[in-house]
Amino acid sequence: MGESKSDEAQKGDVAPATYTDLTRGSRIWSVAWLSTVCVTLLAVALAYPKTLWPVAPALFAGGIPAAVALATRHRQSPRDQGLMLVLWALGGSLACILAGGVAGPLAAWCLAPIAAAAAQGGGSRLPQSAALALMAAAVSAVAVLAGLAPAPPTGMVAFWMGLTALATTGLGLGAGLIMIERQVNRREMRLEDEVERLRAVLEEQPHLILSLYPHGRVRAMFGKPPAGVSQDTLQALGLAAVALGGRDRNAVLDGLRKASSEGAATVGFTPAGAVDRWSAVTLRRVEENLLLAVVRDATPERDREAALEQARQDAETLAAGKSRFLANMSHELRTPLNAIMGFSDIMRARMFGPLPDKYSEYGDLIHESGGHLLDLINDVLDMSKIEAERFQLSREDFDAREAVSAAMRLMRVQADGVGVRLRGVIPQGAIDVDADRRAIKQIVLNLVSNALKFTPKGGAVTVTAHGYDGVFELVVADTGVGISSEDLDRLGRPYEQAGDPAQRQMGSGLGLSLVRSFAELHGGEMLIESTVGEGTSVTVRLPVLLKPEQGSPPPVGDNVIAFNPIR
Repeated sequence: MGESKSDEAQKGDVAPATYTDLTRGSRIWSVAWLSTVCVTLLAVALAYPKTLWPVAPALFAGGIPAAVALATRHRQSPRDQGLMLVLWALGGSLACILAGGVAGPLAAWCLAPIAAAAAQGGGSRLPQSAALALMAAAVSAVAVLAGLAPAPPTGMVAFWMGLTALATTGLGLGAGLIMIERQVNRREMRLEDEVERLRAVLEEQPHLILSLYPHGRVRAMFGKPPAGVSQDTLQALGLAAVALGGRDRNAVLDGLRKASSEGAATVGFTPAGAVDRWSAVTLRRVEENLLLAVVRDATPERDREAALEQARQDAETLAAGKSRFLANMSHELRTPLNAIMGFSDIMRARMFGPLPDKYSEYGDLIHESGGHLLDLINDVLDMSKIEAERFQLSREDFDAREAVSAAMRLMRVQADGVGVRLRGVIPQGAIDVDADRRAIKQIVLNLVSNALKFTPKGGAVTVTAHGYDGVFELVVADTGVGISSEDLDRLGRPYEQAGDPAQRQMGSGLGLSLVRSFAELHGGEMLIESTVGEGTSVTVRLPVLLKPEQGSPPPVGDNVIAFNPIR
């Protein structure tokens, strides 16, 4: 009873705009029903007072539902409407029984639920009302067969009662048909309005929307065509005809076939009317023999993609040229540096006599700076060769422990200088590998150098080497400052560095990228784990072990050789 008008109208299949008309029509019909019954009852009482039984009770029973409908609130919930139909069925059935059953003059009142539903606008209530009417007729027939119904009236009384029943029921059915017709007309008008609004929206949107048959002929089109696409050509010859040349037309036809078979396709073409433009078509299959296409101007996208592709090619060409140049300049760059370091060694050794202390100090600085510069140049040249795909591994069979120990001995002075304890954990048995000896040594040097750079005085760097399951594994762990997650994402790419500016000045940013490249050239990998404030661990795994059947898990306990250059 408390539902809103829109909810009630929706549940009763009645549009909100027609709800007031339907309610008014239903109440007018109820007033007419009750008035007709009262007039007939009064006329029978005055003209035929001896026939009030069972005529008066029958007419009274038939008028009760109309009186209840008028007494209820203006708005009824779907549940209340259903109960009213039941009441109409009971009233009509009782009146029919009191008037002699289905053969009596009030038999038409068995249709009272249908008339009431029609007066309310029909909709989903009609099936329910038809079922109730059938039940009312069945109950009346059963009452007659059981001998419960009195004899039907005869003469003019029966005539007027029958006329009353037909008039009231027919009025309800007629009024319902009229309202249903008006409701249908209004729905059709609303549908036409919605279609017109939708058509206006489609015409105003910026792209061209086409309804196509699978071969490309246009069924309907909406919107504005892109530059160079003729609506007349589309309408007359189809989608493929607006493309320039056989190549573009074949591409459009292929897109139509793909959309018809696979359900979707996207294709681009040069429009025949504007050779400097580019149009894109997005196709979707909406029915078995119907496609939906959206045609739009894709010239800016094509130009942007072309610019990006050209920029990518230029960058690749520039990088390849740089790598080739540095790779070809290996001898020219190393030769003068070797001379500088050789002459500085002569000065340091005082081979041609004593030198003043200041000159001796300068010789040491020249040698140290030249060594540092040579290391940087070697890293750059190695990376350039790798990028130019000109780096060749010199693989040989050797004991990996030798390369690891040699690299750690070279790092002793640097570890001593920064006050960091350098420790090696190496198994007692040989680790025979098939790898590039210089690459293994360079991996250890680069990883230990990075670890020392980021480990404060008093810290420790541990190098662990072992082989198992056909893999040689090298782990360099430190107790340094750690690496942030942002820097971790960058490390391993050429020329990327972590740490503060002072730490970045100590290298070229190629150490980890060279380690990763050497590992990948051997078919292996490099993994980095780090926590800020706790340290970093770099693991290199190379599938180069010669005797995998003799491998073992990582060394623990006493089965190691402890290498401690710094104590």
